[in-house]
Order: sequence, then C-alpha cells, then structure tokens
Amino acid sequence: MTLQICVAQLNFVVGDMPGNARKIIDAAAKAYAEGARLVITPELSICGYAAEDLLLRPAFIDACDDALKTVARELTGLKGLHVVVGHPEGGGLRTRSVAVTRRHNRASVLCEGQVVAHYDKRELPNYQVFDERRYFTPGEGVGVFEVEGVRVGLLICEDAWFEKPARLARDAGAQLLAVLNASPFHAGKGAEREQRMRERVADCGLPLIYAHLVGGQDEVIFEGRSFALNTQGQVVARAEGFREAHLSVQAQSGLSGVDVTAAGDALVPLATADAELWDALVLGVRDYLGKNGFKQAILGLSGGIDSALVLAIAVDAIGADKIHAVMMPSPYTADISWIDSRDMVKRLNVRYDEIAISPLFDGFRQALSSQFSGLKEDATEENIQARIRGTLLMALSNKTGAIVLTTGNKSEMATGYCTLYGDMAGGFAVIKDVVKTRVFDLARWRNLNDPYGTGNQPIPERIITRPPSAELRPDQKDQDSLPEYEVLDAIIARYMENDEGVEALIADGFERADVEKVTHLIKLNEYKRRQSPVGIRVTHRSFGKDWRYPMTNKFRA
Repeated sequence: MTLQICVAQLNFVVGDMPGNARKIIDAAAKAYAEGARLVITPELSICGYAAEDLLLRPAFIDACDDALKTVARELTGLKGLHVVVGHPEGGGLRTRSVAVTRRHNRASVLCEGQVVAHYDKRELPNYQVFDERRYFTPGEGVGVFEVEGVRVGLLICEDAWFEKPARLARDAGAQLLAVLNASPFHAGKGAEREQRMRERVADCGLPLIYAHLVGGQDEVIFEGRSFALNTQGQVVARAEGFREAHLSVQAQSGLSGVDVTAAGDALVPLATADAELWDALVLGVRDYLGKNGFKQAILGLSGGIDSALVLAIAVDAIGADKIHAVMMPSPYTADISWIDSRDMVKRLNVRYDEIAISPLFDGFRQALSSQFSGLKEDATEENIQARIRGTLLMALSNKTGAIVLTTGNKSEMATGYCTLYGDMAGGFAVIKDVVKTRVFDLARWRNLNDPYGTGNQPIPERIITRPPSAELRPDQKDQDSLPEYEVLDAIIARYMENDEGVEALIADGFERADVEKVTHLIKLNEYKRRQSPVGIRVTHRSFGKDWRYPMTNKFRA
C-alpha cells in the first residue's frame, strides 16, 4: 500500500490568521487533487512563528481557533484527506493567574471537518531566539493517527532533537514520524538539522518527514528545505530553500514495515554557504518590506563595499525600480567614490541622486563655533556628517514612504564603528549580522553568480578591492582605528558568538592588545546597539533577540 504525502512548505504572516488559513486550504486542495491523502504544514502555521506576546492575548487565541475551524470546514468534502495544522491551544488563558494558565504549541489532524488527533509539543526551547517557556506549557501525551493503513506519529520541532518523544511515538504504534518545524536559519543550520534527524531515525528505527517553515519574520529567517529520511537515514527528498514549495513523498507499507521515497524528482541539493547566505538576506529584505507594506526602499550609497552590497541585495529582493540610492558626498569624499557609485547604479538601473552635505556641514560648524571655541576637531565633526546624511535619508523616507535600509555590518555594530542617529538611522539593517570579511566574500560571489537574472556583475571591482574608509576625515581608513578585519572578525566570532574567554583567545595566539580592545568596544557600545534598527539574523548569535546584555554593567572578565 502507498500513501501519498505532501509537505506544504509555506510562507505565513504572523497574525494573519485568515490569510494563513487560506494558504493551508489552497495547498491542501491542490495536493488532494494530485493524489495526496496526508498534508503536513509547519509549526504554528495558523498564526505564524514567532507570535511572541500576541500569544498572551485572548483575542489572538480566539482568532486562531476560528481559523482552525475554517480550515476544517472548507476541507470537509475532501474524503479521506488528513491535514496536520500547527496552532496555539489556549485552554485557561482567560484567567489572570499565571500559575494556572496553560497554553500549548499544538498540532491538530483535520479530516472531513473534524479534529481526529492532536499532539502538544513536549520540549520547549528557551535559548538563542526562543522564548517558548514564556508562552507554552509542555505537552504530556503522544499523537499517533492512521492514514490509509500507515500510523503516523507527530512531533513538533525541538521534540525531534531529543530521544524520548520519538520513542514514545514509536512505542504508541507509529510507523512514520512527521515533524512540524519553525527552526530559524543560521549559516550551516540546514546540514546540522539533517544530521540530527538522521540520529533520530537511527535511534527509533522509523522514517521521518520534516515539514519546515519558509519566510522572514522580523529578524529571523526560515529557509524551508523540508526533507524526508528513509529508515536508513538517507535523504530521499528535499524541497528548495528560501521559497515556498510542495514536497511530494510516498510512504510504502511492506512486510518489513513502512518506508518513504520521493514522489518524482524531489531531491534539491544543498546550496553553497555563500549562495544560502545570499538567499537568506534577499528573503529577509523581501519579506520584511512586503509583509510590512513598504513598496520602496532608499539607502545611502557611499562608494564603499557595505552600501554596495546592500544595494545589490535590495535589487535582487524587490527589483531595481523600487530602489532609490542617494550619494551624499562630504568634503572628504574621494573622486573614485563618486565614480564607482555612478558606475554601480548604471549597472543596476536604479534611481540615483546626489546631495552634497558640505553646505549643511558648514552650517553646523558655524552654529556650533562659539560652543566649540578652543576645542580641536575630533570624532564630533565626523559624527555630524553622518547625522546630516541620516537626517536627509529619513526626510526622504518621510516624504515618499520608502523605508531606509541601513548599511552597517556586524564588525561595525560590535565595535561601535557607526554613528547613532547617523548611518544607524533607518528602518531595516540588512547586513547587521554579516561580519566584514563575509561582506567581501558575498560581494565577490554575487559578481560571479546571477541567481535573480539581473544580467550583470552589480558591484564594480574597485569597490571590492579598495581599502574601506568612512571618508569623514582626510585620508581616513577603517584599519587606522580597528585591528585587521580577519583578526577582528575572528575575535567577534569566538568571544561574542561562542562565549569564549579573553584569556583563551590570547592563549590561542591573538594579541592581548587586540583582544582587550575589541572586547572592551563590544561592552562599551551596547547602548548603541539597543537603539539600532532590527536586522537579519544569519549566524547562531546575532546582536538581537539572542544577545541580551545590560547597558549598565561593571563586570569585566
């Protein structure tokens, strides 16, 4: 006997319960017409992930309940179709006593208008970007149901990283594991996921189908790449990454039990590290702007590598016709910065304007001349220039409704090499979690690859090869005040992302002066990062939801 299964890898919007329900209904109806009798949707597909404190509102849970009923009702006539839907279950939510409040992260199985089975997530993650123990109570039971002779055991995301939930499902009679997921992307996570699921298959002896969310939600990205593993732990089917997809899988019953195979050609290879990072950034921009109603974007183009990379990402994300690049030269802007900026906008065919800030800068200095009398010029005058640019971009944003994309990278955010209310002013920080060395990697990769069909190399070679500079004083170079980027980024990765200690870094050969300077700057600039725009998370620890340090802090390692 063969059971046709469809994994509906869909892009949901948090809080759009009617829209999310419609996506599920349409996907299920399409899959049914193509022969599927089991459709699996991602974790919390009814409300989107992560709904955060919306889950504490009774009206939100009521709307989720209504949407679930709508899905069940509209699929009533599809005989024998089972649809697994993720949603919050809010029993006891209306009491004000936290002690008796019980909410569950639930998967319900709908068939012919009824909920025929359900499962509540047992393992609730509370690390990195996860706060599930704030919202949910751990489940206690198992969820096993039968479709055309195949007994399917339900797990939800974190459950599959532990032995017990899968073993309980197997012991309750499951022949196949269906895992609903909303697992945020970071570099390398896809391969890690598949390896952990191989371990689960090896431990419990059951094939496994992994239904994963796709899309951007504020700072986190879900890359899809749903997959199926047979009883040997082999990936027999894998959906495309960073796009909606319907992954078709067959579960076949035989004398030796149930196993899974792909239905057709459904094994998309894993992408390279640069390709997946590019796709993540593009999807993050597209979904943040699209889901929040922004039709256009604006950014300051400097002739440097960071703004060039952000411009190329933005064009791939929403199209050249929706981008406005503004060059705002200062008295210290080099001629090659003008030339390279003009070259790039011609290559990409985006709207481009130049607004000189020298007259405005002179006006600020004149207005402050009596206050600054007898004081030498320093970073104050540099920051004034950056803040003039930020003011101009925000004025254009206010007037046109375009969102300002900021262009600062993770190396700058870590060390404070950025200006509050200046280049940090804006609505969305595209490369906030990309260190400088990876900025260069991505620029080179994009010039050699054209995944979105723009038809050219978007970034002039000189932008990639020239020494980085903020151009806020004569002959300024980034490395005048920072360690070499290879050293800086390695310290950030080990100290900030992996929590390694200062002495461990020094013992491994880093110069004490470099380590102490970088770690001091990371602590010193927490107040800036707290006021920075939300940005796309692409590492396992970003300056965002999974970095929570007090600004008022006397601790020193």
